[in-house]
Amino acid sequence: MTDHARVVIIGGGAVGCSTLYHLAKLGWTDCLLLEMNELSSGSTWHAAGNVPNFSTSWNIIKLQRHSSKLYTRLGDEVDYPINYHVTGSIRLANNKERMDEYRHVAAMAHAQGIEFEVIGANDIKDKYPFMEMDGIIGGLYDPFDGDIDPSQLVQAYAKGAKDLGCRIQRFTRVTALERAGDEWLVKTDKGDIRCEIVVNAAGYRAGEIMAMVGQYMPIISMSHQYLVTEMIPELEARKEKLPLLRDPDVSYYLRQERHGLLLGPYEWQATPHWLEGIPEDFAYQLWPDSLDRLETYIEKAIERVPLLGTAGIQRVINGPIPYSADGDFVMGKAPELDNYFVAAGFLYGIAAGGGAGRMMAEWILEGRPSLNLWPLDIRRFGFHHATRHFMYPRAVELYGGHYKFSFPAKEHETQRGIRRSPLYEALRAHGAIFGSRGGWERANWFAPKGIEAKDRPDFDRAKTNWFEAVGAEHKAVRERVALIDQTSFSKFELIGPGVVPFLQRIAVSNMDRPVGSVIYTQLCNERGGIECDLTFTRLAADRYYFVTGAAFGKHDAHWIESQLRRDGSVHLVDVTSSRAVINLCGPRSRDVLSQVAEEDVSNAAFPFATMREITVGAAPVRAIRIGYVGELGWELHVPTEYAAHVYELLRAAGEAHGIADVGYRAIDSLRLEKGYLYWSSDITPDYTPLEAGLGFRVNFNKGDFIGRGALLKQKEAGVKQRLVTFLLDEYLPLYGSEAVMADGKVVGVTTGGNFGYTIGKAIGYGYLPVELIERGQVEIEAFGKASRATMSTRAAYDPENQRLKA
Repeated sequence: MTDHARVVIIGGGAVGCSTLYHLAKLGWTDCLLLEMNELSSGSTWHAAGNVPNFSTSWNIIKLQRHSSKLYTRLGDEVDYPINYHVTGSIRLANNKERMDEYRHVAAMAHAQGIEFEVIGANDIKDKYPFMEMDGIIGGLYDPFDGDIDPSQLVQAYAKGAKDLGCRIQRFTRVTALERAGDEWLVKTDKGDIRCEIVVNAAGYRAGEIMAMVGQYMPIISMSHQYLVTEMIPELEARKEKLPLLRDPDVSYYLRQERHGLLLGPYEWQATPHWLEGIPEDFAYQLWPDSLDRLETYIEKAIERVPLLGTAGIQRVINGPIPYSADGDFVMGKAPELDNYFVAAGFLYGIAAGGGAGRMMAEWILEGRPSLNLWPLDIRRFGFHHATRHFMYPRAVELYGGHYKFSFPAKEHETQRGIRRSPLYEALRAHGAIFGSRGGWERANWFAPKGIEAKDRPDFDRAKTNWFEAVGAEHKAVRERVALIDQTSFSKFELIGPGVVPFLQRIAVSNMDRPVGSVIYTQLCNERGGIECDLTFTRLAADRYYFVTGAAFGKHDAHWIESQLRRDGSVHLVDVTSSRAVINLCGPRSRDVLSQVAEEDVSNAAFPFATMREITVGAAPVRAIRIGYVGELGWELHVPTEYAAHVYELLRAAGEAHGIADVGYRAIDSLRLEKGYLYWSSDITPDYTPLEAGLGFRVNFNKGDFIGRGALLKQKEAGVKQRLVTFLLDEYLPLYGSEAVMADGKVVGVTTGGNFGYTIGKAIGYGYLPVELIERGQVEIEAFGKASRATMSTRAAYDPENQRLKA
């Protein structure tokens, strides 16, 4: 037992061992993995071992493809045999919506150089001769899918890591974690270990390890069952294994296991476990089987593959798998802690483990992974996500919906209404259809009379029941005046005598502007990548106010706090709950505001990009003349208790001007036309302000700031890629991650997309090599179709900002 290591990984499952292996491969060998029992004794040993590449998420496809490629060579690389069968897989479709989903994913995969095949019923029958084809119209074939022995995989990782110099200590329970100066003190039942970095990869026990440092993990254990049949003579007679079969509309997977079949359903009424804590000795254990829960799925599977019904059941596996609060993995650096990383919540850790281990190793070594993993970042969660009230019902919904349609605009159904604006009831009375972001209920759109007040999503947004309504909202902003409730903004203040030099160091813009100035800027890393995209308002000589997206508050606060630790003269304060935000926007917005404000709101008195404290009715209002829709307007930041009063006054004053309530789906269309960017898709740590067309925000003359050297070097050398706007000749539904084609080759990927109601075209963004931009046109592929697209580095609407600054 050693008493020191640079990195201590807690948890010896597929993800923990993969992280250890990848750290070793990248040259970090002073690493120790601790496991309370034997390796793979948690959820890994009883996993079905499927290795799909399919996902509706761009980066999870990448993670899983890294895994499936790695598994083909890992055994040879570390000299440890692994049973890995690449059989291919078929996903069935019995309706058009499912085929649309497959075309969408196949297009994403194609953009990554992964060729999935959207196939017809006859091709399915050829590949799977034992199947009954009633109701099947087609499917998706993944030639790289297969299955692997989970325990052998873990042992191969372990051997590879140890051969490179890493250490593994089994049967060692972590009992406490404490800070000891700049190090962690990892206390175990075998002695204490000091280390620089801790990685929590403890699977379904990750919450226990997190609790040792006073934090909570939004993870719960769900019961997942699968059964394995006895030998089937027809399979024994085959020379090749059958492809893995998935029937998402019934919710099961079925694959060949030796000469039998393995059936694993995802039940619609799932069962969470260990609500009062995990038994201390639970390792290499299962729960009693509960086949009555699977009866319907077994019957449906036998109808589809009658061969399944000819064999008896050899064994039933009923074991725990961890689910996070949104069903995705929980990865990255914990925001409140120094050098504490998390790699947990892997409901399919075998499939993702290879890629996840690589990303975690990069995160530890280089400060960030090579992929944009914001959708998996632990900082996406808020306080409510880890509560029992939220977690248990949401996990049941997520587990039961494992195979449900992943519509781009799909909203969760359970545990809604957690955070509500003061305007929630008023907006609901006006027909608001709400979505949820960061726990906030936000109006996505407003249902006019005669339209069902409920989302009816489709992969083609033009076929949704909100497409026309959103178009009307869009028109109201462009032609008249609108109110948008943006209370869900995360809001902060930076206060202290050192605030100006601090902001000058972390922001790319000149932040030393007069009181009342509004400054849109980016916070970059040392490589010039955009970590935060924020709007600051200077309230006083030593006080700034800034807002960010509802889901980005924790992320952005963490980035700023990580810099604050070097500067005790500045304090960050979260003031989100103190103010509601009403966006008054549109060419007639000044007419409306002037009727209810006591102050002069003319262009001369209140120019663009400034803030004034004004009075609206009887309410004090922080009015900020800026917006995200490309029209004249103000963000009205109102003390929460005054919000309803201000909204009612504006609504009444606006009636004569055709005022309308507008939701977030219209905002997305409006901002894309105007050339406004969205952090986490259009701009990320992978891209610099110069590449994103935000070079005008960078002030190289103000002195040094984080990323200045990298940006200056890029400016002098010339950028190699630029963000461009694509306008499609023919309508296609764009959402992001579509392939951009030139001369038959993939040359880029869209970062986002929507329909521009003012310009009457589908619109998207994406980065392209600068030499390609000069050609003026490319093709964009979506849902199996392609359209020619004109591209430009200028906004499609009001590129000179004449309307915005009117």
